[in-house]
Amino acid sequence: MSRARVARRIAAGAAYGGGSIGLLGVAAVGVLLAEVQLAKRNVGGGVAPLPPGADGRYGGSYSGEEPLRLALLGDSTAAGQGVRRVGQTPGALLASGLAAVAERPVDLRNVALPGARSDDLERQVSLLLASPSGAPDVAVVMIGANDVTHRMPPTQSVRCLAAAVRRLRTAGAEVVVGTCPDLGTIEPVYQPLRWLARRASRQLAAAQTIVVVEQGGRTVSLGDLLGPEFAANPREMFGVDNFHPSAEGYATAAMAVLPTVCAALGLWPEADRIDAARHEDVLPVAKAAAEAAKQAGTEVTGARAPWALLKHRRRRRLPLPGAPDGAGGEADAPAPRTAADPA
Repeated sequence: MSRARVARRIAAGAAYGGGSIGLLGVAAVGVLLAEVQLAKRNVGGGVAPLPPGADGRYGGSYSGEEPLRLALLGDSTAAGQGVRRVGQTPGALLASGLAAVAERPVDLRNVALPGARSDDLERQVSLLLASPSGAPDVAVVMIGANDVTHRMPPTQSVRCLAAAVRRLRTAGAEVVVGTCPDLGTIEPVYQPLRWLARRASRQLAAAQTIVVVEQGGRTVSLGDLLGPEFAANPREMFGVDNFHPSAEGYATAAMAVLPTVCAALGLWPEADRIDAARHEDVLPVAKAAAEAAKQAGTEVTGARAPWALLKHRRRRRLPLPGAPDGAGGEADAPAPRTAADPA
């Protein structure tokens, strides 16, 4: 069965309250159990530092302008676990980059929780919307890895994500979801578990894309960012525990998401039009979701139902200001490395 059909089945099961639909469609066998135990011993050999608090105001030089409100929700990837400096977290990188593009200050609030699964998003959204400042202008969600590793039923996973996106959109926020990363890139995981982890991750990412687009959000695929680039440079791209990204890894992910965040707010100079030279297209939502799961940094946004726009936005190196005014931690946020332009 194609990834698009599997993703559509998962999304449909979530929408109609269906039970668990297996991501892999196969029963566990002895060799897989042995691989799982081996992976548990090898992954997380180091101790990842707790994420530094990055909440605060970025782009202080634009103090005369009304600040944009940016929120991050999700798991340890959104929280920035694995790095020690504020400026290395994805929240700080996104807030600094957004401030540079908008030429306005950005107020960041991060409610992500390390270890969170999609069923924690309800709590995170409630916490965010209960703030006196109200709904953010844009919310970035990074979730899914723990759903796969803890064998959360995929229909439940995407149902929780859809509900969170719906609440945020109803409150007036733009929503960008970084879909489930490719867990098959974790270095200590061996075959055949590596293949199964990759397949499960990509199927969940595709299903996430379908439900997010149907709720009026946008997605950016993170899977392949933790694919060829991470596989080629595991020591550079992964943190000390061999599981969470390093500072360089977070910078790569943040620069994949930033153009879509800016586009959602009407700040990115590229129009939502098809550029055939960049392999962009208008496809049925399920097909677009499956295609996005294969290629890093691919954006999917809604077109006229049941179609979706598949975009590969140009990533530009941005001069990033320092850490938030008055926030603790290091003040220097290094300019992230951009991925090679696919054009």
